[in-house]
Amino acid sequence: MDSKGHVPADPMEFIRLCAAERRILWTYHVNMRMKGRGIPRGVIIGAVDSYEIIEEYPGDKYMPSYLIWMKANGEVYHVLFALDVEGNNVRVVTAYRPDPAGWDGSLKKRRR
Repeated sequence: MDSKGHVPADPMEFIRLCAAERRILWTYHVNMRMKGRGIPRGVIIGAVDSYEIIEEYPGDKYMPSYLIWMKANGEVYHVLFALDVEGNNVRVVTAYRPDPAGWDGSLKKRRR
């Protein structure tokens, strides 16, 4: 089976393990966006223990993806990871500081 639609039994554990073991793919585009937003890779990798899945997209176009809430250095970030189960890695699709206007007080649930 190809990686499209293949969801691991425990997506959070898969993401944490890939991040902890540096099995993360970073595209040129995401690197440029993160640089412009002042988010270094080390912040994402270093906050593995704070990761929480806040939205799930198991049927995403190319591979299942998950929006992660994380906290580092007193700041909250959201990171969208795509899971390449077949390749045994995750891909950072985007990372940003959530806008409080679009999220509840915890920055974990979208405002309607």
